Amino acid sequence: MIEESELTRDAFLGGQVMLWQPRTGYRAGLDPVLLAASVPAHAGQSVLDLGCGAGAAALCLGARVPGLDLHGVERQPYYADLARRNGLDVTCADLTKLPMPLKERSFDHVIANPPYFDRAASRPSPYTGREGALGEDTALEDWVQVAAKRLRYRGFAHFIHRMARLPDILAGIRPVMGSVEVLPFSARPGRAPELCIIRARKGGRAEFRLHFPHLLHRGESHLRDAESYTAEIKAVLRDGAALEF
Repeated sequence: MIEESELTRDAFLGGQVMLWQPRTGYRAGLDPVLLAASVPAHAGQSVLDLGCGAGAAALCLGARVPGLDLHGVERQPYYADLARRNGLDVTCADLTKLPMPLKERSFDHVIANPPYFDRAASRPSPYTGREGALGEDTALEDWVQVAAKRLRYRGFAHFIHRMARLPDILAGIRPVMGSVEVLPFSARPGRAPELCIIRARKGGRAEFRLHFPHLLHRGESHLRDAESYTAEIKAVLRDGAALEF
């Protein structure tokens, strides 16, 4: 039983999505919204969100593209319950041990925001939920392989991750998908990208494409206590605009 005193209800996409989240632990922010904005989905298509947490990415995608069949997989029961409360159809399971009904399904799109941090080189979070979302204990290769297996032929997979882990994700993609595109994000002008979205297609044969980085913030530094997102990113975050590759 989740106590409401433990939760906050937060607005995404200018209030188009209202998300129940824990006050402490992992809380969705910029990354799942960017991920959702990058998916070229159409009404009537199906989407699987691997490691969906409270459902931010899938629900933001559904707000931008009405008429999608949305489903999530989340191994932490607490977050799976939150995602259901937020309106997402969720299977509570480890992505490497999916139940047979889900294994028998295929999807037009699979999206994922895998944990960012290798705990062999970093300290774990004291919050169980946050650690489950951010501390990597399932190999990136497994995330990629599961995504590929659940995709329909010619379906798209999208991952958001740190640029430092791009070689690992590409190595996992190469045997199972093609038509790979990488969209990097730089925090500010003149800074190296630290974040990227990777798009791959099952059965794709197009050449690899590395896109010019998108800027998240205006100006070379944060000068005052105010929002500094670029017009493009602000439109994604506040209006639910699509993020073009």
